[in-house]
Amino acid sequence: MTRWTVLVAVLALGAACNEAKSPDKSSRVQLKKTGSATMEVIPSEGQLPYCLLYTMSEKGVIRQLTLTRENRSIRCDANRPVANTSFRIPVQEGKVRVYVFFSDERVQAGPVAQQLYDLRDKERVTAMDMRLPGRVFVETLEFTPETGEPEMTGGVVGAGGVVTSDGGTGPMSGGGSMELVEPVDD
Repeated sequence: MTRWTVLVAVLALGAACNEAKSPDKSSRVQLKKTGSATMEVIPSEGQLPYCLLYTMSEKGVIRQLTLTRENRSIRCDANRPVANTSFRIPVQEGKVRVYVFFSDERVQAGPVAQQLYDLRDKERVTAMDMRLPGRVFVETLEFTPETGEPEMTGGVVGAGGVVTSDGGTGPMSGGGSMELVEPVDD
């Protein structure tokens, strides 16, 4: 009888150790805040090769972040920002839910957007809720944009290379004037 007790104890310890080492299922992707209202989405190691990104704001606005000419999912490499870019979230729309769809094949983005729209009142969207081909994983994260320093944008260049406005961000947009800066020769 003691052999069985020892065997059961060893098996229980082994199972507990395996549970402690198993990866967290919610770590498929991480959000890295790169500014007051900007973020990078970075897939973890071992994810399916393609992804689509969408946000849904508190106000109900759904945005597709990974737009391509073909309107299909893109290649998402592990430990690198999706599309090698930061995404800016409009502050006026409030907190957003970021939906990351990982798939083993390239997926058309239009039907995914329509399904998200249909599921907009659902608290949690899973891969089982979606009608998508192949293997699909859905990760949902939250991001809250904050007002920060105004972002710098370039000027609008007109004919002859003359800067005609500042893109509506500086004093010129309020009726001020723009000062031209000449290059300095060294």
